[in-house]
Amino acid sequence: MDLRKLQRVVIDALEDIKAQDIAVFDTTKLTGVFDRVIIASASSNRQTRSLASHVRDKAKEAGFEIISIEGEDTGEWVLVDIGDVVVHIMQPAIRQYYNLEEIWGGASVRVKLNPHSLSKPQPGIDYFPNAAEFAS
Repeated sequence: MDLRKLQRVVIDALEDIKAQDIAVFDTTKLTGVFDRVIIASASSNRQTRSLASHVRDKAKEAGFEIISIEGEDTGEWVLVDIGDVVVHIMQPAIRQYYNLEEIWGGASVRVKLNPHSLSKPQPGIDYFPNAAEFAS
């Protein structure tokens, strides 16, 4: 299992469908169940479900096993469990209320993100101003 590859597949899938405020956290010292938590925001129930479906499809295409997907019925908060990576896709009000960043946010992971993925600059994020520089 290549954690970095899976992490990249998930981030790329989220960015494909215009997820907002993507954050990645290293949870290896907090739990032995998974190694990364990825949190992203979506603007509607439809986008939340679409993001979860796209993450699932891209992870499967890359050869990763999907353990489960929860929350698709309401679409306010969808969790995609890909074993070593757990993805939370939430609408902004739900994300603010549950504040998962406070729980898992002790060790953020530096990742390459497309600038449109963030509504505001965040520390520890590498920004790339053009697509040619972003592609890797």
